[in-house]
Amino acid sequence: MSLRLIILAGCFATVSWSGATSQEINPAAPTPDPKGTFSFSIENDMFGGSDRYYTNGFLFAYRSPSTDLPRPLERLDDHLNWALGAGNLRWGLAFGQSLYTPQDTQTSQPDLRDRPYAAYLYGALSISRTTPTTSNLLELQAGVIGPSALGEFVQNNYHDLINIPQTNGWNSQLKDEPALTALYERKWRIPLPHLAGQQAEIIPSATLSLGNVQTYAGVGGVFRFGQGLDADFGPPRIRPALAGSTWIQPEQEFGWYIFAGLDGRAMARDVFLDGNTWRESRSVDKRILVGDAQAGVAVLWRGMRFAYTQVWRSEEFYGQKGLQSFGSLNVSVRF
Repeated sequence: MSLRLIILAGCFATVSWSGATSQEINPAAPTPDPKGTFSFSIENDMFGGSDRYYTNGFLFAYRSPSTDLPRPLERLDDHLNWALGAGNLRWGLAFGQSLYTPQDTQTSQPDLRDRPYAAYLYGALSISRTTPTTSNLLELQAGVIGPSALGEFVQNNYHDLINIPQTNGWNSQLKDEPALTALYERKWRIPLPHLAGQQAEIIPSATLSLGNVQTYAGVGGVFRFGQGLDADFGPPRIRPALAGSTWIQPEQEFGWYIFAGLDGRAMARDVFLDGNTWRESRSVDKRILVGDAQAGVAVLWRGMRFAYTQVWRSEEFYGQKGLQSFGSLNVSVRF
């Protein structure tokens, strides 16, 4: 009888030790997030000292709480492990616009060898799963390319507002075309030893985008250094880019970090360079491999995030004269 008790006690101790080890090895379960996040981003080449190529973009975005999901998403949540892995589920909505122009915006007949005028107006629906060490995102974008995307209206009215010359070549822009893109993105958080008493980490990422707007595969990574890094996966950006997380979930009142990253993309299709899909339009000979370098700073304070990113993008088409530099501003608020 005593021998049986000893064996049972030993088995219980083994199971308990094994469970404790599993907790130490596996990342902690993510804390449910009861608040949503609203985010606004604007990108402009004015911050890079030019007015050409990718000239302006804005993005309004919302990410839901990870608690009290709508009933359809609650049912869907139980079947997403195969696609998005474990973690907290959030859904998101976004609305944005991106504008592209050639180098010479004063002539009404742009050089046929230069980037075409193009505007893209779109909405996006997304779902994501996050843990303390991973982030998985599925996003569907739908919108329009061409005059209906209101590129000329937005750019020239803004130029009038700040009293600079209008752009004169929008009559040559890409023609109207419905736009649809499906995108999947995966990120990993890899903590590093503390540096000078501050947190440090690397966030590698992989992205696949399919659609008549941009079809590409991308890989990249960001290094971050500061305090409160677990609040997000970096500030969001307008795609294609090393986009962070629209949501923020800080565990302290104040945090900050500086960051730098590299991103490379293999472009199978880029409508803004290849031209319209089903109609004749202007186009240029795009480069297949494109890369971004970026650096910036973010501050988190009382449920808000303020971030600035400077981006340097390699040449995107043959005949482009040098790389492009532009800046990205983001403000995010929890509520």
